[in-house]
Amino acid sequence: MDIDIKLHKDDLPEDLNLGKSIAIDGEFGGLNPYKDKLCLIQISTGNNDAHIIQLNRSNYNAPKLKKILTDKNVQKIGHFLRADLNFIKHYLKVDVENIEDTKIQSKLARGYSDKHGLKDLIKEFIGKDISKQYQSSDFGGNLSQKQLQYCANDVIYLHRIHKSLNDILVRENRKELYNDVLKFLKTRVDLDLALFKDDIWAH
Repeated sequence: MDIDIKLHKDDLPEDLNLGKSIAIDGEFGGLNPYKDKLCLIQISTGNNDAHIIQLNRSNYNAPKLKKILTDKNVQKIGHFLRADLNFIKHYLKVDVENIEDTKIQSKLARGYSDKHGLKDLIKEFIGKDISKQYQSSDFGGNLSQKQLQYCANDVIYLHRIHKSLNDILVRENRKELYNDVLKFLKTRVDLDLALFKDDIWAH
């Protein structure tokens, strides 16, 4: 399957129409937003395409990207968005609106499995065994074709996975619970950035 991968420097093109539902993911220089930089944001419309934005890490000036991320009329599907939203809020200074999270969906829908990673979901619902070899690589410099392919794999399947998991949530009467969990995600990100990493509900 050929994927239409486009690399954009600093921001999205002015005339790009991504529609009303996009998959999003980010690549970072590490796991600590106070130390490690946000390097890339990748987006897919679900039509076998991937738009990879290599951000300007000196100023993070990306008004077109920010406009889409904050647009409440555009659905954003991600996997474990907690991490991505931490970096996006810290570096791009915006809250991402209208989100769906396939990891949260999976944990609520797939009680028959304890494997909720994206690789596992792609294998079950798409029937592909993707490589995560380039997950820990340098996304801050020139990107290789294999890195671009890795980034694309993180978003091109999310629409289909989201739909399959949503069907299970509806069938199992857990959709309302999922929606309620999503409402807390912004607060969970704010807690992370305030350095409250532990479970605040614990004794």
